[in-house]
Amino acid sequence: MKTINLLLFIIILSSASVFSQNFNTEKPDYKEIEKEISNENSDFYYPKLMQKYLDSDTTMTLDEKRDLYYGYSFQKKYSPYGFSNFNDSVKTLFQKDKLNENELITLIKFSDSILVENPFDLRALNHKAYAFKKLENRIDYDKTINQMRIIFAALISSGDGLTKETAYYVISVSHEYDLLNILGFEFGDSQSLIEHYDYLKLAKNSNKIKGLYFDVSPCLNSLDSMFK
Repeated sequence: MKTINLLLFIIILSSASVFSQNFNTEKPDYKEIEKEISNENSDFYYPKLMQKYLDSDTTMTLDEKRDLYYGYSFQKKYSPYGFSNFNDSVKTLFQKDKLNENELITLIKFSDSILVENPFDLRALNHKAYAFKKLENRIDYDKTINQMRIIFAALISSGDGLTKETAYYVISVSHEYDLLNILGFEFGDSQSLIEHYDYLKLAKNSNKIKGLYFDVSPCLNSLDSMFK
């Protein structure tokens, strides 16, 4: 079964409000974020933000979304290059032409197991949204979509990707490719690391944009710490 690209289909069609907002883009100040999310008396204390995210709180402010997303890079569980064994289980399910009700429920369980390891795995959220939509579970579908909105609001608020100075900031390399899909671009089969930026070449597009820059500092810092 071909995986429906929900990052393009659902987010653009059902979550257009995210992209209609006029964000004043701002680079994340990682030092300030680390300070804010460590203060137990602050509204930005990380456990509070994470609970709001897990509850799919639609009242989260943009600052809360940014501190939630970028602040995850300071959590012990942060592993940008980690791979869940449940991904293979998901791939096995999608080899079928069609999923029945029990298989859709299993897909949700596998996706939840992935999200326990990485709460911002957008592809796992994709699969959950797909399953909930097929099961006609509107409540959990909406909650999952809102969690995706939270992540993308943070990503889009960080820059426009057109230059190194205005790069998108990501805490996971996979989010680079996810964001391409959301913006309606196709990967041009060429990726290069320039300093602490990933540069992805784009396939020909109507905007005539040759490529986009992504700041991957947290990913590289995590990689460095693994070899210390």
